[in-house]
Amino acid sequence: MESGHTSRRCLSCGGKTFKSSIRKIIKIMAAPYNSEPGQAWYSSSTGVVGVPPAGGVGYPPSGPAAVQWMSLPSAPPNCPPGLEYLTMIDQLLVHQKVELLEAFIGFETANKYQVVNSMGQNVYFAAEDTHCCTRNCCGPIRPFNMKILDNGGREVIHLYRPLRCDSCCCPCCLQRMEVTASGSTLGYVVQEWSIFVPKYEVQNAAGECVLRIEGPFCTWSICGDVEFKVLSRDGETQVGKITKQWTGFIREVFTDADHFGITFPMNLEVNTKALLLGACFLIDFMFFEKANNEENDCLGMC
Repeated sequence: MESGHTSRRCLSCGGKTFKSSIRKIIKIMAAPYNSEPGQAWYSSSTGVVGVPPAGGVGYPPSGPAAVQWMSLPSAPPNCPPGLEYLTMIDQLLVHQKVELLEAFIGFETANKYQVVNSMGQNVYFAAEDTHCCTRNCCGPIRPFNMKILDNGGREVIHLYRPLRCDSCCCPCCLQRMEVTASGSTLGYVVQEWSIFVPKYEVQNAAGECVLRIEGPFCTWSICGDVEFKVLSRDGETQVGKITKQWTGFIREVFTDADHFGITFPMNLEVNTKALLLGACFLIDFMFFEKANNEENDCLGMC
């Protein structure tokens, strides 16, 4: 009799603890913003972007947990506002945020990314702007707008990907992404028809090819990096690369929060660097974004 009462009490306590944990998770996920000052944020429900004031008591934070942003260099002539950061770097690291709801139950949430330089300093913050129905019905092929913000919460780059096919079976309707800054078109990332390997043209605002991107026949990330080569206009010389980095077994299997590295020449035109950043996001969605926590990698392009 005593053991029965004890079991019921344990079950009751366990149930209360579980409910309490769920409430805490829901409260954290429902909170509009509770980050540290100076951290760029974006609310997909309201479309509001911003950065809390950096002044005040206790800020900036000290120690290893402090968020460091890259200092703003002087802008060269005819450089769109916010792109001056790209004039001083030849490498970008793109880290996708882990979404707990997506990892646990497969409900697709809006992707968010930190873009940092080789020293680990934040350069940009990127946030997908889509409706939940679009994300969960269309999966990785979904159309989206991507807002790329600087450390002041100002949108400096805008990416637009319409709903199009990505298979070689539909050569007339392949992927195309438009990259704009300050309301002006910088150029496009256009998928080329191919059977065996992914290929893209990086085009300027006039639609002229300035670079090419070529990926591997197998895009499976099996305990190693996946490299997409950035080639010259004629496709003969490699000038950089976009690399999907291996992040460990647990993260790769249970999430689609990927890490990428982008390298390019230091003297590359700043607009073209922004186009390569846009190409990185298009590659992520096409090859490494999971649908209902299931891999969609394949061999070739058909």
